[in-house]
Amino acid sequence: MKELMLGNKAAARGLYEAGCCFISSYPGTPSTEITEEAAKYPEIYCEWAPNEKVAMEAAFGACLAGKRAFCGMKHVGLNVAADPLYTMSYTGVNAGFVIAVADDAGMHSSQNEQDSRHHAIAAKVPMLEPSDSAEALEFAKLAYELSETFDTPVILKMCTRVAHSQSVVEPGERTVPVKTYEKNIAKYVMMPGNAKRRHPIVEERTAKLTEYAETAPVNRIEWGTGKVGIITSSTSYQYVKEVFGDTVSVLKLGMVNPLPVKLILDFAASVEELIVVEELDPIIENHCKALGLTVHGKDKLPIIDEFSQSLLAEKLCGTAKESVSLNVPVPVRPPVMCAGCPHRGLFYTLNKNKCTVLGDIGCYTLGAVAPLSAIEMTLCMGASVSAVHGFNKAGDGQNEHHTVAVIGDSTFMHSGMTGLANIAYNQSNSTVIILDNSITGMTGHQQNPTTGFNLRGDPAGKIDLEALCTAMGFERVRVVDPYDLKQCDTVLKEELAADAPSVIISRRPCALLKYVKHKPPVRVDAEKCRGCKSCMRIGCPAISIKNGKAVIDNTLCVGCGVCTQLCAFGAFCEN
Repeated sequence: MKELMLGNKAAARGLYEAGCCFISSYPGTPSTEITEEAAKYPEIYCEWAPNEKVAMEAAFGACLAGKRAFCGMKHVGLNVAADPLYTMSYTGVNAGFVIAVADDAGMHSSQNEQDSRHHAIAAKVPMLEPSDSAEALEFAKLAYELSETFDTPVILKMCTRVAHSQSVVEPGERTVPVKTYEKNIAKYVMMPGNAKRRHPIVEERTAKLTEYAETAPVNRIEWGTGKVGIITSSTSYQYVKEVFGDTVSVLKLGMVNPLPVKLILDFAASVEELIVVEELDPIIENHCKALGLTVHGKDKLPIIDEFSQSLLAEKLCGTAKESVSLNVPVPVRPPVMCAGCPHRGLFYTLNKNKCTVLGDIGCYTLGAVAPLSAIEMTLCMGASVSAVHGFNKAGDGQNEHHTVAVIGDSTFMHSGMTGLANIAYNQSNSTVIILDNSITGMTGHQQNPTTGFNLRGDPAGKIDLEALCTAMGFERVRVVDPYDLKQCDTVLKEELAADAPSVIISRRPCALLKYVKHKPPVRVDAEKCRGCKSCMRIGCPAISIKNGKAVIDNTLCVGCGVCTQLCAFGAFCEN
């Protein structure tokens, strides 16, 4: 029976049908739902790992044991997992191993617009790229076949539009092939002597995969009536078909590494003008140019941001595609921390104390947004802790008493611990604030090693942050409630003044967690309100000014009480 499925859900269904038995991933938009959907199948063991490197290594161990395995992440997560990936290309696999990476062109929820095809090329592993949900399911199954046939990990490249859009799929049955583990030191132990002998095998495999790509069913030509030929893949294929229909011939590439040679040359010879339509970097275009072809691509289309039907019509046809527009002006809605967010009080305190704040990746990155404007640097997962050490060491004592690092509990487990070990080992006078909201908030409330629950919500091992920091060598470990502004201010001042490395744990569960019980909304006594707007300094979306007076939106307010601590006139009252 056919079904309308989200791309990520379809990919998960493909894993299930292919007989995947083990999944280890790290949540990252837009990849998260693949693992969450797969976890709904009791036949598949699923887990959230502390980071992508650990996830990939765990999944590799499972495939080594003889079970088909999977690992999912977003594009920047593949950077973290690159170390095992590049060497797994040499070792090959036992049972099939598939890695899903979801790129985020347009940076809807990311810090860069990385093109993951570069990793596939550099690691010399095959990459499949579906253009809709049906292909997400089928390509996931095909990836396991290729993995075992060619003895290689295979990357399934998703993107935001494929991952988070729906199309029709036809689910099938599950089959579970299993292999046995056999000791093979020459294949799996990558010391230099063995690795040197494995590299020629990788090159031979790439040649065989290129030959396969020439006739692979996922690479197909759709002949049109015109003289123009377009080579494309992923969502760009959908845009091309919508804009041009059958007026152009299309070479649709489902396997984007390695790319075919003869197929492209034959296609180019059959058209008068060749155009490559691909988001972000000119990888297919450069391949065509290396084959000696004259091709248009980035000379007509941008190298940044997502494509759209309108963009292709404008850039390639010279006319804007007709579309429906809303003539009513829509108010700007910049991203803000939620009402009752536990991070708000802490960031207010940091701002008030004029601290230099080195930030990290999470919903707390919004601490950089006005009016809090607290965070001054965000680089990648875990970078805040490592950077504050270097910042303070380079400052020769000038920075340490007003500079802090902030990092979420999940991000700390991901890659903050090693930076903290560096502070303890090399003794910079640095203060690290762990924002413990008891969940992985940014990607939709996934569990992590500090929550005490696993992916399916069952009780699991729980890491004690205070004990961990103490064991790492920190003698000063403090815990504060970010709803208590006075406590936050006092502890922050004391730790910044101390001549020793320190950790502050700001602990309060995310306000959106279902088990969190909120107080009644705060009310405003209009007679006491002076319209001074001090309450607006925390940037709470539940507070606004109307007719010169503060107003509370009862549908948003969770009664956290932070605003009551800011009003010098007692205008904010608890109900």
